[in-house]
Amino acid sequence: MSTHDNTPHDLEVRDGHTSLGRFEDPGHPEHKPRLGDLDPKANKKAERQVLVLFGISVLGTIGFVIAYFALPPGDSAESMRTSNLALGGALAFALLGIGTGAIHWAKALMNDHEKSEERHLQASDAETREAAVNALKDGADDSGISRRGALQGAVVTAVALFPLTIALPLIGNIGEDWNVGKLKHTMWKKGTKLARDPSGRPIKASDVTIGSVFHVIPEDLEEAQHPLDEKAKAVVLLVRLDPRDIKSEQGEGWSYDGIVAFSKICTHVGCPVALYEQQTHHLLCPCHQSTFDVSDGAKVVFGPAKRPLPQLPITVDDEGYLIAQSDFHEPVGPSFWEREK
Repeated sequence: MSTHDNTPHDLEVRDGHTSLGRFEDPGHPEHKPRLGDLDPKANKKAERQVLVLFGISVLGTIGFVIAYFALPPGDSAESMRTSNLALGGALAFALLGIGTGAIHWAKALMNDHEKSEERHLQASDAETREAAVNALKDGADDSGISRRGALQGAVVTAVALFPLTIALPLIGNIGEDWNVGKLKHTMWKKGTKLARDPSGRPIKASDVTIGSVFHVIPEDLEEAQHPLDEKAKAVVLLVRLDPRDIKSEQGEGWSYDGIVAFSKICTHVGCPVALYEQQTHHLLCPCHQSTFDVSDGAKVVFGPAKRPLPQLPITVDDEGYLIAQSDFHEPVGPSFWEREK
């Protein structure tokens, strides 16, 4: 019976272990020219394709500007959706055109010869730096940008116009309203009925059973000039506890028969606090896991939030509907630089 040595020639066996031995540098594979390298018509076709891609980017940027003015977000969910779809679609074409145009230019028009260089120390002398500059110049010459006027104009136009998609919303919306006092107040006022979100149906105290949770908005929310803006500040989470489980409140008489209402906006970065643990009476923010104890004035028991959730003082009217006693006694949501002014 004969045996054969199946160990590859570039492997060495030492002390019973196989290790990688020395092998010769295989070098670069044989270069295979592309169709555009051999056929001038194919090369010109690739150039036209790059032109079209950068043109798509230009059209996308122009479309973004038009959509910004023609389709403002408005105050309704439908108008906001339409505006976002138009702006997002135009922005996608603006970015896609630049990205694919640059890639196709590099792959189809610049040379594709594989190159390598020996590793060396990071420090470089003047001669090496000069060589690097020359390499950049060679790259610019290889791209053909100096002799391809149409491509040069297309890429400059696309790149020059694209910043409008970022600058326009910033410039257009900046300074719209610097009244930070609006952040300190919500729609809640004395006598405003608590209503279900999103139906707007008023809530009776008898509707709220122990352990249940209601997502709440002001009953007259739709009458506001900017209802979505007001909702963003006024949303409330309503919970009914056994009165014996309430350890403390933020104000005397701010609850009603175990029913407590707290702002739904996390005091960390403003995410919706909507996960309720019935057994522990904890409210959890899903974004960064800030946890608030509803039975103890919504104090922070875990996570990065630094302040309790503001409590909405509530009571009932003559018909048994839950109503607010007043607005929140402090600004809702995360802290801002003028909060205490």
